[in-house]
Amino acid sequence: MSDHNQKLESFHNLLKIMDELREKCPWDKIQTNESLRTLTIEETYELADAIIKNDSTLIKKELGDLLLHIVFYAKIGEENNLFDIKSVIDSLTEKLIYRHPHIFSNTKVSNSKEVEENWEQLKLKEKDGNRSVLEGVPLSLPALVKANRIQDKARGVGFDWEHKEQVWEKVYEELKELQTEIAKFDHDKMEQEFGDLLFSIINAARLYGINPENALERTNRKFIKRFNYLESKTIKKGLNLKEMSLNEMDKIWNEAKKLD
Repeated sequence: MSDHNQKLESFHNLLKIMDELREKCPWDKIQTNESLRTLTIEETYELADAIIKNDSTLIKKELGDLLLHIVFYAKIGEENNLFDIKSVIDSLTEKLIYRHPHIFSNTKVSNSKEVEENWEQLKLKEKDGNRSVLEGVPLSLPALVKANRIQDKARGVGFDWEHKEQVWEKVYEELKELQTEIAKFDHDKMEQEFGDLLFSIINAARLYGINPENALERTNRKFIKRFNYLESKTIKKGLNLKEMSLNEMDKIWNEAKKLD
C-alpha cells in the first residue's frame, strides 16, 4: 500500500471512530458546537505550548487532539444537513488553489511578501470588494496578536509606511503623549495612550520582520528562568525573597543573566 493510501486509510478510520463515538458514547452524543468551542480554544493553546517547547512528540499529540475537534464539528454539521467533512475539505482545496495563482496559474511573484499581498487582494475579490479589509480578524484574538494581524491586513492593501524608519517618529510621538497624560494623572487617557504606544511598537516590530508575540514570549521565558534561579539561590541560602533587599536580589539576578 502506498504512503498516500495509508494516510487515506488512517483518516477513514478516524471518521469511522467519530461515527461510533457520536452514536454510542454518552459524552460525545450530547456535545454541540457551543460546548466544544472553549475546549477547542484550550486544545489550540496546548498545541501552541508544544510548539514553543519544540517537542515533536507533544506537537503530534496536540495536532491529533485538534484534528479530532475538526472532525467533530464536521460530524455535527453533517447531522444537521449543513455540511460534512468532504465539503469542508473541498472548500479548503478550492480556496487554496484560488489564492495561490503563482502555483496553480500564471501569476508571478518574487518573494513571500508579494504572496501575502496577493492573498489579501484575492480575499477581497471573493466578496466582490464589498468586504471590510479587517472583517476577517477574530474579535476574540489576544490583543497583541490582533494588533499584529490588523496591521498585516492593512499593509496588504497598501496602507503602510513608505519607509520603515518612519515608524520610530510615531513611537516617540506616542511615548510623549503617554508621558503627558501620566503627568495629568488621567487614568482613562493614560490607558488610551499606553495602548497607542503598544500599537506603534507592534507596528515597528512588523516592519522589521519581528513577530511581537514571539519576541514577548522569549522575554517571558527569560524572566521566568532568571526568577526561578533567584528563588532557588535564595532557598539554598536559607533566605526568603520578602526579607531580602532589592540590592541583594539584584546581585543574584545579575548572576542569572550571565547564565543566559
